[in-house]
Parts: sequence; structure tokens; C-alpha cells
Amino acid sequence: MYAALRPGALAALILLTGGLAAPARLDAADKRPMKIEDLYKFKRVAAPQIAPDGKRVAYQVGTVDLDANKSSTALWVAATDGKTPPKQLTDPKGKRDAAPRWSPDGTKILFESTRSGSSQLWVVAADGGEPKQLTDISTGASNGQWSPDGTHVAFASSVFAEFSEKPFAESDKLNKAKDDEIEKSPVKAKVFTKLFYRHWDEYVGDKRQHLFVVEAKFGDKAGEFPEPRDVTPGDRDANPTSSTFSSGDDFTFTPDSKHLVFTAVPERDEAWSTNYELCRVSVTNTSPKWETLTTANKAADSGPKFSPDGKKLAWRAQKKAGYEADKWDIVVADCKPDGTLAGEPKPLLEKYDRSANEFTWVDNPRIKQPTIFYTADTEGATLQYVTRIDQPGDMRQHISAYQSVSGLTASRDGTVRTWLVASMTSPPEIRATGEVEPFVIKAEEPKQVAPGGLHMYSIATRQVEVSKANDALLAELDLPRPESVKVKIEDGEMQMWVLKPPGFDPKKKWPVVYLVHGGPQGAWEDGWSYRWNPSLWAAQGYVVVLPNPRGSTGFGQKFVDEITGDWGGKCYRDLVAGLDYVEKLPFVDKDRIGSAGASFGGYMMNWFAVNDIAPRFKCLITHCSVWNFESMWGTTDELWFDEWEHGGLPWEKPGKYAEFSPHKKAGNLAKHKTPMLVVHNDLDFRCPIGQGHELFSALQRQGVPSRMVNFPDEGHWVLKPKNGAYWHKEVFGWLTKYAPPGGK
Repeated sequence: MYAALRPGALAALILLTGGLAAPARLDAADKRPMKIEDLYKFKRVAAPQIAPDGKRVAYQVGTVDLDANKSSTALWVAATDGKTPPKQLTDPKGKRDAAPRWSPDGTKILFESTRSGSSQLWVVAADGGEPKQLTDISTGASNGQWSPDGTHVAFASSVFAEFSEKPFAESDKLNKAKDDEIEKSPVKAKVFTKLFYRHWDEYVGDKRQHLFVVEAKFGDKAGEFPEPRDVTPGDRDANPTSSTFSSGDDFTFTPDSKHLVFTAVPERDEAWSTNYELCRVSVTNTSPKWETLTTANKAADSGPKFSPDGKKLAWRAQKKAGYEADKWDIVVADCKPDGTLAGEPKPLLEKYDRSANEFTWVDNPRIKQPTIFYTADTEGATLQYVTRIDQPGDMRQHISAYQSVSGLTASRDGTVRTWLVASMTSPPEIRATGEVEPFVIKAEEPKQVAPGGLHMYSIATRQVEVSKANDALLAELDLPRPESVKVKIEDGEMQMWVLKPPGFDPKKKWPVVYLVHGGPQGAWEDGWSYRWNPSLWAAQGYVVVLPNPRGSTGFGQKFVDEITGDWGGKCYRDLVAGLDYVEKLPFVDKDRIGSAGASFGGYMMNWFAVNDIAPRFKCLITHCSVWNFESMWGTTDELWFDEWEHGGLPWEKPGKYAEFSPHKKAGNLAKHKTPMLVVHNDLDFRCPIGQGHELFSALQRQGVPSRMVNFPDEGHWVLKPKNGAYWHKEVFGWLTKYAPPGGK
């Protein structure tokens, strides 16, 4: 095993290294179980960005008004030493201020806001004051980025490609006129000439995500705005249309501030190709022709970031064309100030059998070498790692813990870093730490060998709790820590989380909810969710079990790959083994077990329902699932996914599309008659609504107890506050009916 620690080991490490004590909590007897309404009371901390000098961090805090069915997001600033209370920087008055970005000189903060009616870029002084609007583009502005010299800002906007080569004033007027015409027309017909024409939950039609550059001038007169330039005109997206290939920051200025390097959607066959490229254009560009930097790689490249000294460019890259769940490596190449590559890309994680998520550069002053911090899914958590680019054979796990880390940022000199940390018992909050440790390997350090023979070393450092936005609410709630267990499966072990309900008495028999995650290349991690929150499910009076079967990330690429073309095979048998384990637990009532899942997890509910495992569940809950692989291919948005999973097109591989498709065994629904709740939404273009209709028809036609809940205004997820609360009541009501909660 590599350097993952047991959950209990973190406390000892922090005590030894001077970590802060946990805030005071009520005694367990004074706490209460979590309620559905509590899920919407939590402050939603996100998007931390550290100031260039490292003394402060800006971030966004979202609040939900459940009664009013709306949310609002404001900007906050906090000291990274934790010595002064956080301060609210903006008041959006019910709107959304988000995605803060410090100016290079640290005096201003750029952010997105809907305060003027549409999403535009605004700027506020870092010490507070009245924000000033920077952009006024009819198609909206997002993802603002400063140039290194502070003179310009780049942003993304979805525009009609047909107008994009015209001067801005003319093109913006034409974009607005066409949008208005579509909105006002009594005819709502849509005409498509190519894929993609829709994505996730919206029709994109002929619009393309382009990058614009605008001078960072803020006039004192109302209505005066600098004129932006579309630097990526043409019929191609210059920003990822699929979140799978987004690294958070998908474009950046070059060190000379005169060019942009960005993640571009494939030039051709974008609905069935994963060949995302890094491209480069001048900030004065007006031509659809872009320079491609990654022509040698036919798989995905994403998320360019220049080193602090401007001499190297790093990005994430995959190797297998067409495979969205291939391992992400971090590659580094020497470069010139204008962003052109001056050397061959070199992979940093070639010998490390985990996939990199996000990363950030740190200019490490103590070792005088650029260093990269990154996160990776690791055995039911997302942990933080650090590696030197001149020593890719050695890397360290930094701030070891079960939990989930994201949002890495570092000060300009690398001496202070911030990140978000979450767990099943705490939503994301910001932490900070000081100096980066040098890579000095001491003889007495316990050496651990990771997959591939890499030497791994754990590091624990002093952490400062910065945001503390949810301490008061957390102090009220009884949120038991999850336990990690290992289950024997064919060819090895499966990790699984077990979460016991508040007031758990081991002498009683408890019902179980067996939750299957989506993806399928995903994982249940020691993290927080505002949609599928295990603590909330446990609070209803259930033991919650979260297995990570074949296909789960964080257990090596082979484990991930083994789901491909085998959805109903090894993964299913892993889940059966997990259920066997659960039923033998002394506190489990095996006559009160239900199961639920969404997306791939929903598919597995459907596969459970038509196989012999079905009678072992008192009920099933399937959300936005896959029922029929054959109809799924022609109606989903991202064709590469189905074509990779089944080895080709439906008419080329009909047997592979049929082999594990639940609809082929629909007759078994009547045999088992396991009650089933079906949730499916009209705006879900990933697992389209027809999948839910087909399943519900099959259930009703065969007299299986079933209920369908449809949200016409939701996509793959249920995001509106009132809808989310209703969803939880339906789901928990179904469980209560067939597998009543509480210990007996």
C-alpha cells in the first residue's frame, strides 16, 4: 500500500505537528440527527483563490433560501493565518457573485456576477468598496482570467459562430438580435446540422464557446465599457463542452501576456472524439486558424498552466483515444515566454498508478525548484500530493487524511497554500498551510512503496482553519464518522464505507440502504454532497453502505478499466459480494434492505431488478438511469462514451449492446416484483427521459409496484431547492414504505 492513512491517524499527526484543535462541539447526547432542511442551511464555500502575497484568500459562499426556492452567492475574504474573522466582500442582493480572481498586484478582485441581469465580469477593490462592471456582452461572460501584466482580462462566452468574425459591436448586436428573435418567436422549432446540438441539460444549437480578451479599464461613467475581441472566432469551441475534460482553469495567458493557451474541443467529430487539444492564439487574433500545441497526442489534453518562472508549461493528458476514463497524467514541457513549446512533454506520473485531478504550481524557495501539487482519488478519498518536476520518481502525499481535497492555490512565492477540504461529516471549508517542505529524504522516514515501485512519504503540517462558515450548524448535528471496510472479491478486495445512524445501538437490528455510485468511473469518497448525502440518509434511521466496486477510481487504472464492456459482470459480482458482507453483520436486519443509485448507479438498480439478487432488496430506487443500451446510443449527447463501452457502433457490435442491457431481461421484473421508484427528468440529455419511460412502462405492464417521479425543469441532477427537498421526501418515503427505518 502507498501512503494512505487510517482515519484515526490524522488526529495524531496534527497533534504532533501543532495543528489547531477542533472547535468545541456539543456532547453527543445534546446533538440531533440531520434533517432535509439542514442540507439547505449549510453555507456552500467554493472557489478559493489566494492573494499573490499569500496573506489573504478570496472565495465564494452560497446560501440557499428554501422557502423562496432560490439561492445567492457572495464573495468573502479571509486571512490565511486565521487570526482575524472572515469578511464578506460583496453583497449581491439575491444575485450571484462568484469565481474570484486576484489582480497580479493584489489590489483588485475580478469576479462573475449576475447583479446586472446577466452573467458579466466585475471588479472590486480587495479591501472592499463598490464593484465596477467590466463587461457588457449580450451573450454573457464567465471564467475571467487576468493577464500576468494586469493589463487585460480573458473570458469565455457562447456566441453564434456565424457572426464571430465580424467586429465586436456588429457581432454582439447580431447575437442579441438572434437570441431575442428566438425568445419572442411563437415558433419554437429547432434546426440542427451537426452534433453536438445539446449537452447535459441545454440545447446549444449553433452556439460555440469562444474566448474574448478585453482591456482591464474601468471607466467612471455608467455605461462605458471597453470593447472585447473574440480571439477564437469560427465554428469550434475554444472551451470544454464536457466537464469530463475540464480542469477548472481551461485557458491561460502566456507569460508575455500576448497570447492565450487553451483547451479546445476536437476540430472534427466532437460528439464521438476525445481528442481535446491545447491550442494557442495571439490576443489580437481575428482568424479561425489556431496553432495546436499537442498534435502528437490523439487522446485528451487539458488545463494548461505555466510555471511561476514562465519557463515551463504543464497540463493533464490521457493516452487512449476515445476513452474518457483513461488515466490522467501531468506532463511538463519547456516553453518560451510566448507559450510555444521548446521541448518534448515529459510525464510526471508515468509510474504512479493513480489519475491526477487538478494541480497547481508552487515556486519552492527552499529547494529552488518548481514543484507541483495535485489531487488524486485514493481509496475512497481525494488526497493531496506533491512532486518535484526534476524528481518524478519520488512523490509525497501531503497532509494525509481520509477526506476530499480540491481547489488548490498557492501564493506567488510558494510559501502559503490554500485548499478546500470536505468529508462525510463536514461540507467544504478552506484550510491554509505555510512553507513547502524540501525533498530531503531522511533515513529514519518510513518508506512505503506505491504501485509501480515509487517511494512515497507522508507529510503532515500545521493547518489553519480559515473559512469556518458552518461551525455553528455542525455543532448541532450528530454526524457519525464512516468506517472503511474491505470485502473479498474475485481477484482481490473492494473498499466499502459503512455509516451508522445517529443513536446507533449495536444490540439492535437495523435496516440498510445500499448505495451504488454513478460514473461508472467514479467513487464514494469521504467527501460531502449536497445531492446524495450519506449522512442525511443515515439520519433517517438506516445503516448506509457505500461500495466501491470494479470501475471505481482511486484503486489503480486496471480496477477502473475492468468495468469497460462488463457493466453486468465483475462489477455486479463485486456488489453481490458487498451485499453478502452486509447481510452477515450482526446489527443488520437483512429483511429490511433497500438499494438506490443514480446514472450508472441507476443502471445497476435496473440490473438488480432483472437478476436473481432482486428478492434480497425490499425496494429499489433508480434515478436518471440507463435501461436500454440500444436506444441510449442514439439519444445521449456524448457518443464516445457508449462507443467505447461497447467496442463500436450498435450495428457493428449488436451483441455487446445487448449483453448487459436490462431491457433484454425485462420479463424478470414480473418474476421478482421488487418495488421500484423511478426518477427521471425531461432535461436530462445524458441519460435521456426515454430511458425512464421505457423502464416505467415495463414495470407497470407487468404489475410491479412502481412509482415514477418526473421533474420537467431538471436535468441529470435535481438542483432547484424546492425540487431537491421534494426529491428527498419521495425517496425517503419509498424506503419507509418497504424497509421501515430504525433499530429493532
